[in-house]
Amino acid sequence: MEDHATTVESRLNALGHTIPVPPTPRANYTPGKVIGDKLYLSGQIPFVDEVLAATGKLGDDVTMAEGQKLAALAALNSHGAARQVLGTLEGVSVANLNVFVACAPSFAEHHIVANGASDVLKAAFGPGEAIPRTAVGVPSLPLNAPVEIQLLLTISAA
Repeated sequence: MEDHATTVESRLNALGHTIPVPPTPRANYTPGKVIGDKLYLSGQIPFVDEVLAATGKLGDDVTMAEGQKLAALAALNSHGAARQVLGTLEGVSVANLNVFVACAPSFAEHHIVANGASDVLKAAFGPGEAIPRTAVGVPSLPLNAPVEIQLLLTISAA
């Protein structure tokens, strides 16, 4: 039987994605915490090699396509945080996804930006993975990031 972590990584690799090493925390928090069969992950923003990939707000400084790519990067960082906490992604499933979009007051396409994160999660865990989510607009995010995602994962008893 094929290892789920290998499947997750190979699926992402086939799309040109790599699960990164999580960025160094910039404040007083831990990347994630296991409680029972749940892994609560801290919010992730779109870092690439310890550098924020973009700053600004959707509808002002950041385009929809850029926002989707940034949400995808944040999702990949969540994979890295989950792997760091658990040591593997075997037996992991998405329980809930929250997507926060820093945006201009008139911006109303939060759900489209969130698709960037949902698409990465579906690619990683398979087309049958259900992704319950919330997407909201906010006036600002840490370090002037355009997007932040927060994941709640379930861990199967294998």
